[in-house]
Amino acid sequence: MTLLLIGLGMPEIILIVLVVLLLFGAKKIPELMKGFGKGVKSFKDGMKEGEKEERRENT
Repeated sequence: MTLLLIGLGMPEIILIVLVVLLLFGAKKIPELMKGFGKGVKSFKDGMKEGEKEERRENT
């Protein structure tokens, strides 16, 4: 699987994962991903709210 949009292939992804493991350690990764997930969810909720307000203004 290659991510063509940003030019990352499997070797690059593996290298990034290894660097992250070395920097943060295996115990810290779940906490980081949980925080990242919450951030993404918050962003999506904000986008949906913005779309709802825009629809209300246009009607």
